[in-house]
Amino acid sequence: MIRQPIICVMGHVDHGKTSLLDRIRSTTITAREAGGITQHIGASEVPLEVIKKTVGPLIQKFGINITIPGLLFIDTPGHEAFTNLRRRGGSVADLAILVVDVTKSFEPQTYEALEILKEYKTPFIVAANKIDAVTGWMPQPTQSFSESISKQRREVADDLEARIYGLIGKLSELGFNSERFDRVKDFKTEVIIVPESAKTGEGIAELLMYATGLAQRFLEQRLQIEVSGPGRGNIIERKEDKGLGTTIDIILYNGTIKVNDTIAFATQSGFGTTKIKALLKPKELQEMRESSSKFYYVDSVSAASGIKVSGSGLDEALPGSLVLSTEIPNYQQEIKAEISEIFAVEKAGVILKADTMGSIEALSRLLKAENISISKKEIGKVTKRDILDAFSMKATDPYGAVVLAFNVLVDEEARAESEATGISVIGSNIIYKIIDDYKAWVQKEREAEKNVLEKSLVFPGQVKLLPNSTFRISHPAVFGVEVQKGRIKPGYQMMNEHGTIIGKVKEIQDNGISMQEAKKGSSVAISIDDVTYGRQIRENDILYTFMNDENERALRYKFESLLDEESKDLLEQISQIKGKGRP
Repeated sequence: MIRQPIICVMGHVDHGKTSLLDRIRSTTITAREAGGITQHIGASEVPLEVIKKTVGPLIQKFGINITIPGLLFIDTPGHEAFTNLRRRGGSVADLAILVVDVTKSFEPQTYEALEILKEYKTPFIVAANKIDAVTGWMPQPTQSFSESISKQRREVADDLEARIYGLIGKLSELGFNSERFDRVKDFKTEVIIVPESAKTGEGIAELLMYATGLAQRFLEQRLQIEVSGPGRGNIIERKEDKGLGTTIDIILYNGTIKVNDTIAFATQSGFGTTKIKALLKPKELQEMRESSSKFYYVDSVSAASGIKVSGSGLDEALPGSLVLSTEIPNYQQEIKAEISEIFAVEKAGVILKADTMGSIEALSRLLKAENISISKKEIGKVTKRDILDAFSMKATDPYGAVVLAFNVLVDEEARAESEATGISVIGSNIIYKIIDDYKAWVQKEREAEKNVLEKSLVFPGQVKLLPNSTFRISHPAVFGVEVQKGRIKPGYQMMNEHGTIIGKVKEIQDNGISMQEAKKGSSVAISIDDVTYGRQIRENDILYTFMNDENERALRYKFESLLDEESKDLLEQISQIKGKGRP
């Protein structure tokens, strides 16, 4: 049996992936996404009849005998972490459509998607989206790019052509040969670029035509399945459905599952199983994320399909995890291995709470890329226990003393504990924003820490005692100095060139006005207790600020950016002078 190919729609945030599918399905998923950005993987089937209706005469033109039953689109969130087609699901994608905003060209997640496609050797088409945004573009009432481009002014067509060649150049740099669809000579070696507009529909006919044609011509053997084989898929989402209880939405990418089959799935503690009570299939052109009223009951379903499963014991099923028929050998070990990998934590780090296993996986990957450790990962709302765990992290990892909450609620006890302990909960329902917000929080904490430490740190300073500038010999000694390098402040201890501590600066004055700091080039009067001018110190002596070893290490390794090159050299000199004064 030939199954429908699974097409993964990938690309950078806001380049128009879901909008493209909305155009094909005539739906409005984009408008209902948080921030207009897809947060979870979704799936929808486009039947052959719709493809034929959209593509029209192109089928006859290319002489293709279509035998696939349709296309199953997987809409991935735009963030780079979500486009990682894991080995459990990399085989899920037979073909990919890489959506690129033709007015912006490649952006970070475009490159990420291409690296993944290269790694998994997944064939793909580039959808050069938003051609309608090219200056001077005149939208045409057609789904054909070829018809539309012929009606554009020469300078507009040339502008688009330059942008397409820009994409060709970018792809070439990454090792891909590519060309606009109507100039491709070898479909096996060249990546097809289809200019289109999700907004106006122009180019959608060619995009569907080439997606169908490539799958038909080059993937037919891959699409052959053993209908009676055990089912294997991925849980997209777990939810409560009226009249059904807890259900799971899955993408079945291999084999068949039937009502009364037993399937296994991952749970927080290991794995669970359920006997399938009901299978509900989304109606054609409907999204898996939509309401259950758009599903209909079936007795069995074969790959590749998006399907809703009803059964007892699904409350603990982890979205984003494998779902396997229990007929598959070693299914328990396969599920446990996946859990141990995704929920691996370190001794110190942030607390991570999220709504699905896929979110946990994505955020873990993002945080790792930023060298941020995670000490706890769980699915579900933020609880008082999470706040206490974060609070206990303050001593070992102050930047880990925070809870990151993706698309989950914070219960009242946790909120109260957060206010009492000062532990921040950084929450968002847009996955890339939670990382940005965390980094901003860390920056704010570091600035506050730096301000506190800067006030308590002793900085390198060198002064020369001025001749004929003694105002008082002792109790305290008051005399004039020139700050030759660095800075001095009240409270700084001063030492001589032999490393002997002379005393502590009590006050700094300039023309009778007290100062909190004197920097290089200043000539000021300072007072020091426990020293007698003419005995321990004399005119033209050079004095240096004294600092303990911890202070010195902080300046050398943590706050080096606060020192100019001269002050860094002075710090080294002070370190050597300190050594002279040690027994």
